[in-house]
Amino acid sequence: MKPKKFKYDIRARKSIFADLNEFCVLSKKHDFIEITEWTNGEGYDITINDRSYMFSHGQLDAIRILVKQLNKL
Repeated sequence: MKPKKFKYDIRARKSIFADLNEFCVLSKKHDFIEITEWTNGEGYDITINDRSYMFSHGQLDAIRILVKQLNKL
């Protein structure tokens, strides 16, 4: 069976990586954080060691606002 033709795009995604121990005194020697922008630009994949999270811009805005409110208490 011959595969059907399909449309595709090849893109580069922005990503940033850092040792987590530069930000958090509770982290261990090889802990890290990596943030990669979604190809469609609508959010980010965030990996902290062996855990991955996906957040849209709206979800990240909600986190920022709620943390700011918590810090005021």
